[in-house]
Amino acid sequence: MPQDMIRYDILAQEALRGVIRKVLGEVAKAGLPGNHHFFVTFLTGAPGVRISTRLHEKYPEQMTIVLQHQFWDMQVTDTQFEVGLSFGDVPERLVVPFSAIRGFYDPSVNFELEFDVEIAETVGDNDQGVTSIAPAQPEKPKVATPSAKPKPPVKAAKKPAKAGGEAAEENGEKSSASVVSLDSFRKKK
Repeated sequence: MPQDMIRYDILAQEALRGVIRKVLGEVAKAGLPGNHHFFVTFLTGAPGVRISTRLHEKYPEQMTIVLQHQFWDMQVTDTQFEVGLSFGDVPERLVVPFSAIRGFYDPSVNFELEFDVEIAETVGDNDQGVTSIAPAQPEKPKVATPSAKPKPPVKAAKKPAKAGGEAAEENGEKSSASVVSLDSFRKKK
């Protein structure tokens, strides 16, 4: 098989990230049009991501935020977006590079993008701080993000995000929802 010296895969992902950049830029200027709203899943440990220590402890690998009713001061540049959200009635400022985004979903029109995001991993215990870049290994999602598509959802945060970025809680108790595969409902022979 010939080697792809142009790297069409990278170019296509960057072009699709440009779609997110354009959409969020328009929302930053004019607000959300119609019923549009977005679920954005990103790696919390990716270079350039800035979230509070509290959020990073709660979501050490990745999280999904919802941009719908309660967000403020969104700013979009060529490389990242910044937004204010409330998590458990605590206002937070998030900075998310487009390169850290793993998934983007607009349920109002069933539009979804998924990305292969690379993460830095430690090589070993005795590596003296040397790291290597490895593709993010897909894990089974612990919580499903809304999706009307028949394909598996984007890996979500440990707790689903509600509008305004709040983690889902019921009656003050932490939600312990988990993804159940369709196969578990099928009759086994």
